[in-house]
Amino acid sequence: MIRFIATRLLWAVVLLLAITMVCYSLFFLVPSNPGTTGRGTDRESINLRESVEIDGPIYKQYGLFLWRIGHGSFGDSWVNERDVNSVLLDAMPVTLSVVLGGVIMWILLAVPIGILSALRPRSMLDRLATIFVLIGVSAHPVWLGLVLSYLLGYKAHLFPVGGGYCDLTTTQYFCGGFVQWFWHLVLPWLTFAALYAALYARMIRASVIETMNEDYVRTARAKGASAWQVLRSHVLRNAMLPVVTMLGMDLGYWMANVLFIETVFSLPGAGRLLTQSLARRDLPVLMAITVFVSLLIVMLNLFIDVVYGVLDPRVRIGGDKDERRTPLAGRTRAAVSPAKQPA
Repeated sequence: MIRFIATRLLWAVVLLLAITMVCYSLFFLVPSNPGTTGRGTDRESINLRESVEIDGPIYKQYGLFLWRIGHGSFGDSWVNERDVNSVLLDAMPVTLSVVLGGVIMWILLAVPIGILSALRPRSMLDRLATIFVLIGVSAHPVWLGLVLSYLLGYKAHLFPVGGGYCDLTTTQYFCGGFVQWFWHLVLPWLTFAALYAALYARMIRASVIETMNEDYVRTARAKGASAWQVLRSHVLRNAMLPVVTMLGMDLGYWMANVLFIETVFSLPGAGRLLTQSLARRDLPVLMAITVFVSLLIVMLNLFIDVVYGVLDPRVRIGGDKDERRTPLAGRTRAAVSPAKQPA
């Protein structure tokens, strides 16, 4: 297991280096004049380029860029001359609050709905889940957020209509603390959860139904194991493998949809900061957001790889290359007797 984690960690470092190289090429090697960010004279533009050290040989520029990232510094903003780290520290807690809360909410919705739909196919719950899937897959985050704001905020008066964000730790103008923080984020969490809970509920349903038809599940039932023991020990662990794989593929979509959710609910997160920085051509802030989000996605993918290795030991113990890559490969080959295998 240690060797498996070390290998994944090494690839994560290589991927991060590749990401920083691509980002640096896109942002700083493309011809651009920092003076167009609001500093009018040519002398001010030259001083700005010298302050961010984007003059000189390319290898020197990239080396200084990596050195700054390694020391946790992205320089100063080209617009307001604030330290980029402080700008990110103001915005990222909002975005992470929306993402983490939304993920927890859609897991609490998707897993029970998917399992119950699989245990009772073609029932009323299964049909309602199908409608839920169609709405969740077809709806845009902006439309869904506006609908939830109208129904639960304006009509039902359960949540604030205008959105906004209340800090979790400090209280200002009666907006702060855990209760206000939670109350203002319920609608963004519901919007985020509805986009993914529907799709994952259907995926869990299909995976559970497929797993329940496997030979080892029938064997466990024939030995007298209860339905709960079969579901917990044999079905769920194998049924979650495709779901965990899809989680790693959807991490980028999470951060993309947060941009729309923050816009609808007026949340001062990284999404709104990204749009403002694009409009102002504030390249250091754009670079910091890109690198930070890429680092977050790489680390989450590393965590998902470890979880996948825990769920399926064949991924980490080696063996055939195809067997390591496809979770069902080993099981399929084991089901074929040696006499029936081709020579």
